[in-house]
Amino acid sequence: MEHYKTLMKNYGPPAFNAVRGEGVYLYDESGKRYLDFGSGIAVTSVGHSHPKWVQAVQDQAATLTHCSNLYGIPDQQKLADRLVAQAGPGRVLFCNSGAEANEALIKLARLHGKHITGEEAKRYTVVAANNAFHGRTFGGMGATPQEKIQGGFRPMLEGFKFGELNNIESFDKLVDETVAAVFIETIQGEGGLIPAEDSFLQELRALCTERNAMLILDEVQCGIGRSGHFFAFEKSGVKPDAIGMAKGLGGGFPIGAIWVSEPYAELFQPGSHGTTFGGSPLASAAANAALDIIDDEQLIENVAVNSVRWHKALQALVEKYPDQILGMRGAGYMVGLVLKPEGHNLKITAAAREKQLLLVPAGQNVIRLLPALTANLKELAESVRILDEVFTELN
Repeated sequence: MEHYKTLMKNYGPPAFNAVRGEGVYLYDESGKRYLDFGSGIAVTSVGHSHPKWVQAVQDQAATLTHCSNLYGIPDQQKLADRLVAQAGPGRVLFCNSGAEANEALIKLARLHGKHITGEEAKRYTVVAANNAFHGRTFGGMGATPQEKIQGGFRPMLEGFKFGELNNIESFDKLVDETVAAVFIETIQGEGGLIPAEDSFLQELRALCTERNAMLILDEVQCGIGRSGHFFAFEKSGVKPDAIGMAKGLGGGFPIGAIWVSEPYAELFQPGSHGTTFGGSPLASAAANAALDIIDDEQLIENVAVNSVRWHKALQALVEKYPDQILGMRGAGYMVGLVLKPEGHNLKITAAAREKQLLLVPAGQNVIRLLPALTANLKELAESVRILDEVFTELN
């Protein structure tokens, strides 16, 4: 398909024009139906056009779409209350995306460093992980040590160091008196579906507490039920100091948020940060509707239970095609198949799309499967059946 001549070329040519969605399916202009296991890159958490979500958005659009944060927004307060009830005592700041959430978290880390030392630019370093992805703003890029992200945009924002995920010794060496925070994804998404191990998170929590550095977790992609827990870090038992979220929170409408624990929540004061659109009446209504559906339909339990059988079926593919698949990793409805040779993920993604299964590539050699939290056993099994066909034909 010819790329539209009036659009920038930062995306590749689209494979088709998406015009309609229903549940776990996406439709093109010709009416062809695709099993959507990309979910807009982990965004459409309750599926496409869920009737309750649509009704809530329509009702709010007909009432009040925007008024800015100069005024109180009841649905925004309701949403904040729900997130605090889930994450623990603290406060929430809303924005429009994961990149904005991460940018706010980096600013929060610098305020923490200033609070400790009484001076700016003395304790401001953030330790992130190699292979991380925290967005494409200058703060986010600074925390994302990937050439494909940083290339062409240097000099980067200074103040970042990088350890090896799941290697506590590497972080131990880096977290010194210049470090304000440690900032990692609970499950690295763009980097290739690499989970932080429970023991690593526990050791990192202890290290940050000992050295008065904040522990900040990026749950933009893995949060809001995708792992089989509301937050992916929950099964580790750790309590972070701040959390970034977005994607699935809005169920398809743009919204981002950070939760900050007490007493760090006092670091942001009037004038510290702001956003025109963040937490608008429409965005908040969409997010509350998504959380209502997740609760009412017990979708987190759905993910936790159904993913067990799905993972076993995917693991069977790993064993059936050892020359093509190195392994499987991830959690819940956030799964990656690690392929060989490197770069094979683009070929597999294209072949699956021809068979009407939509996937998302990640890293250098991973395909991501990110179904809506509503996906049932039949739909999960269909994804495995199509992948089986793809690997058989390419074997």
